[in-house]
Amino acid sequence: MHWGENYLLSNGFKEARDEIEWLLCDLMHYKRSDLYLNSEQKVNQNKVSCFNEWLNQRIKNKPVQYITGRTEFYGNEISVSPEVLIPRMETEKLVEVAIDSLKTLSRPKVLEVGTGSGCIAIAIGSARKDAKILSIDISTSALEIAKNNVRANKISNVTFSKLDFMKETPKGEYDLIVSNPPYISKYEMNTIMSDVSHYEPHIALTDNEDGLEFYRRFCVIAKKLSKKDGKMILEVGLGSHPIKAFNIFNSSDFNKIDLIPDYNGDLRVLKIEI
Repeated sequence: MHWGENYLLSNGFKEARDEIEWLLCDLMHYKRSDLYLNSEQKVNQNKVSCFNEWLNQRIKNKPVQYITGRTEFYGNEISVSPEVLIPRMETEKLVEVAIDSLKTLSRPKVLEVGTGSGCIAIAIGSARKDAKILSIDISTSALEIAKNNVRANKISNVTFSKLDFMKETPKGEYDLIVSNPPYISKYEMNTIMSDVSHYEPHIALTDNEDGLEFYRRFCVIAKKLSKKDGKMILEVGLGSHPIKAFNIFNSSDFNKIDLIPDYNGDLRVLKIEI
């Protein structure tokens, strides 16, 4: 543990202890406290070799989640690979708002746009077992990962469909539309962390325009997809992005629009009543 921490620190990683604990917990199948309770335990050579390889990947800025192949989101274990976006803690607020918006409904129909790893659908499906959720994505690889995660978490109320949301319209009408769409502009892609830009799928990060193309698309087709009194919950970016996304809907025929802060106090969730 100490050797690994010093190795990462010497290579410029500021959160070295947290990352080493994360890697070792996964390697040893331990909880964090177990690392210290079993600190005298010898580690076999195969695991030492694996740990060394993981560290070599990390100093090339490969995200820890891709190294171990999994992470946790909203209490569920989610498998990830560079084919899907790594679930973020900030997105748990999106899920919280989405689940809250369904509290008065029985057997709600939910559409998720851009499922990625399936983490949002799994979180909602687990909390609302009576919901019927359709999750769409343009990526075949992402859909396979999402399906595997649904099976691993024993979720039975989520179905998937391959669809290009920017060109095709999903069938049906829904009580809730939820999405964490690509919202990084093509200009900002040059400024984000290399952990993200070099490893995470660009199709899930950016619309290759101004970061607002998906919100314009939602604005155009939301009413076709929504039941009466339906809601739409969208994640938004940082800086000026939340207000820009808000204004897209505010300048159209949408009256009830809220920007909701995440756990850090940043405005990251756009809620629209349709």
